[in-house]
Parts: sequence; structure tokens; C-alpha cells
Amino acid sequence: MKNSLRIKIVKWQDHHEVLMMIRQKVFIKEQQVSPELEWDDMDESAIHFLAYHDETPIGCARAIVNPQELFLGRMAVLKEKRKQGVGRALLEYAITMAKLNHLISIHIRAQCDAIDFYMPFGFKVVSEIYLDANIPHRDMKLEF
Repeated sequence: MKNSLRIKIVKWQDHHEVLMMIRQKVFIKEQQVSPELEWDDMDESAIHFLAYHDETPIGCARAIVNPQELFLGRMAVLKEKRKQGVGRALLEYAITMAKLNHLISIHIRAQCDAIDFYMPFGFKVVSEIYLDANIPHRDMKLEF
């Protein structure tokens, strides 16, 4: 899949239908997150990364930039496309973009089941376990 995998930065206003479709499948249907918690007023001003396999959207992530930091969240890959490098590609893209824009760190609210995914990239756990949408999470940070 690697040769046919592309990541693009997209605007919510232009791609909200496909971004919503991916997040709805992963978070609302699969993980039972309530729609009230999934949809917020941050999407319109956020940066969105959209992963495509050939021309089919298969994953996404949302980035909110504070003065010198990137808050990365809402990372989702369709179930049938997991374990194929899509999440890795999304994360590498976000890290590259943060470095190119001279940001000093990336923060994530990682589901506890995903902590081992983020650690090889250099992310460190910086919080105790807490519930977000009834799912155990820990904050993680990558400093440049």
C-alpha cells in the first residue's frame, strides 16, 4: 500500500463529509463515542490530514496549533486499513509539518491501547490515566 498511500492537508469546509465519515465509523460506531463528544467547534479552524489509498480516503487526523505547539488528535484509520502503515504515515506527516513550522512539541491524548504505537516516535507519557469518552487515555508529548 505504501506506494499508493498519500497524505494531504485539507480544510474542514471542503472535506468535512469524508472526515466525518471516517471519524463516525471509527469513533462513534466502533468505539461507541457519543456524537456530542466527537463533534466540537474546533474542526472548522483546525488543520486536517487526510490519508488516501489510491483515491479512497482511509484515515485522518486533526491538528490544532497553539503558538509553538501542535495538539494532534482525532486520529482515525478505517478498521480494514489498519496495520498497513496508515497511522504511521499520518503521524510522520504531522511530525514533519510541525518541525517545518518550527514548533517545539506535539501533544496527544492517546488512548491507552495506542501508547505503544506512539512511543517509537519519541512520545513520552506525561499524565496519569484518565477517561475521555469512557475510554482510558494518557497525555503524551514529543519535544523537538
